[in-house]
Amino acid sequence: MDEQSKQEKFAVLIDGDNAQASLLPQILAEISKFGMITVKRIYGDWTTTSMNSWKKLLHKHAIQPIQQFRYTVGKNATDSAMIIDAMDLLHSNDVGGFCIVSSDSDYTRLATRIREEGLFVIGVGEKKTPEAFTNACNQFIYCENLTETKETNKITKKEEKSDLSDPEPLLLKAFEMVAREEEWINLSTMGSVLRRLDPAFDPRTFGHKGLLSLIKDCRKTFTLKRDDSKTPSVIYVALTAQQADAGNK
Repeated sequence: MDEQSKQEKFAVLIDGDNAQASLLPQILAEISKFGMITVKRIYGDWTTTSMNSWKKLLHKHAIQPIQQFRYTVGKNATDSAMIIDAMDLLHSNDVGGFCIVSSDSDYTRLATRIREEGLFVIGVGEKKTPEAFTNACNQFIYCENLTETKETNKITKKEEKSDLSDPEPLLLKAFEMVAREEEWINLSTMGSVLRRLDPAFDPRTFGHKGLLSLIKDCRKTFTLKRDDSKTPSVIYVALTAQQADAGNK
């Protein structure tokens, strides 16, 4: 119980009109890495057939459905209901962080407002999510990174990277921000800086399970060492001699 009491409490608010029901277990598992989920609510018009895919998941995952009627045809009122509830939770001081599950840019101001109060905000949405919303969150998780299948695992890293931008410029920027005059930096510290530079940064986007694997794949730029004298072991990162020489020119 002591360990649980130390965990940050999170509220997960889901825009049922703008999220994938099939990914709910993966989303909840991902958020559980950050803390204990104490509030789980999903918003939508439950009188419509579009919400049917969510109904069988409500009891299984103990999610509270919130009814929001569409007062005007073609107009989604879910966002306003979510925002009102989020502000109520924010001022109740019962949670230390929020997860907003949606790809809708309408939640940009909500994420910004919550962060202004010093709370941690996680966004979950598709890669089509506008940059304004992703950058308003402390961390943004793409749904596409939660949909690994056996088929996608068979794709080679080279093929996965063919349609992706090069992560090395961002990695170098994060390294330089941490290193300053130091030769070796802590890998976990570099990871924290990467999240600040780009809330949507995720090694899985580049075909890697974690930052360590991604750094290993950039062997021409970075080198690694492990300090096993500490518990747990600590991984350190440095520039390769070639990269360091290039940076000094």
